[in-house]
Amino acid sequence: MLGTIVNTIAVIIGAFIGLGLKKGLPEKMADTLMKGLGLCTLFLGISGSLSGENSMVLIISIVIGTLIGEGVDLEDKVNKLGLWVEKKFGAKEDTKKKTSIAEGFVTASLLFCVGAMTIVGSLQSGLQGNHEMLFNKSMLDFVAAIIFASSLGIGVAFAAAFVFVYQGVITLMAQWIAPFLNDTVIGEMTCVGSVIIIGLALNMLNITKLRVMNYVPAIFVPIILVPIMAMLS
Repeated sequence: MLGTIVNTIAVIIGAFIGLGLKKGLPEKMADTLMKGLGLCTLFLGISGSLSGENSMVLIISIVIGTLIGEGVDLEDKVNKLGLWVEKKFGAKEDTKKKTSIAEGFVTASLLFCVGAMTIVGSLQSGLQGNHEMLFNKSMLDFVAAIIFASSLGIGVAFAAAFVFVYQGVITLMAQWIAPFLNDTVIGEMTCVGSVIIIGLALNMLNITKLRVMNYVPAIFVPIILVPIMAMLS
């Protein structure tokens, strides 16, 4: 778990540095920075979506994942968590800023956890005790946390909890789940997650108001779907 712990701490420290910078940013500059981050997020989503090899896996995963997400209404639960955090911290902020807590959590969680580096690094950590990839990822996430927290606020810091749980589960269960996470599955998971990140980017750019969290279960559907489609082909 060393790699995951280091990664979690890096996100927390980076986020709080970003929060310090946020206080000194004029509103106009903060808005421009948010739009710039939206463009960067869009690029990350588009580049990651190219890792998929089968468009049917993407389509079916999004459909099934959305049905699950809407069924339990993850978006609403995350927004309620954001409101709870706001009350806990006693911050007197407007509704737009309250929403940004949930937005920061969802955006950062996906950016930190979607991608081959997360899965492969966690597997290497659990199977071989090799934490090098997660250490490298920690540096990248540290810088990203500073930048995103400077615009999205405290929600980015809480994404560290998602990083810890997600990577921790993969690390601890590596010997059991490794056979199911081959290169094809990882590629399709990355593709699905990256398409969701494109949705995040569109929200950040105020182009859409997608209930992004309700798409998140789709990321895990390829774990089951890819082997089934391989058997049927």
